[in-house]
Amino acid sequence: MALTFYWYPNCGTCKKAKKWLDDHQIEYTPIHIVNNPPAKEDLLDFMSKSEMPPKKFFNTSGKKYRELNIKEKITDADTQEMAEILASDGMLIKRPIVTDGEKVTVGFKEETFNDTWLQS
Repeated sequence: MALTFYWYPNCGTCKKAKKWLDDHQIEYTPIHIVNNPPAKEDLLDFMSKSEMPPKKFFNTSGKKYRELNIKEKITDADTQEMAEILASDGMLIKRPIVTDGEKVTVGFKEETFNDTWLQS
């Protein structure tokens, strides 16, 4: 089964992840995360499957994150509210997000990709 690869083509981390997928000849469907951000429901699904805290889905080093003072907004936010904020702007989402419908990875660490996507 092909992976879904949410990415931003200008993102260096996304380029590394794409190269890793290509080098390992893993099929994927690329989705531009800014032009087509995942819906709130998809993000909630990713959050539950990734076993990561919802705050880890935010691109904390991004300009938009700082400009919109998201850190303050999510201090007391619940998972639903965080997913809503993330779905409103793809630039707020940590990327890339890779999923096969069962497993989810956020960001790119070669070790994590090896453990998660070479086992499939």
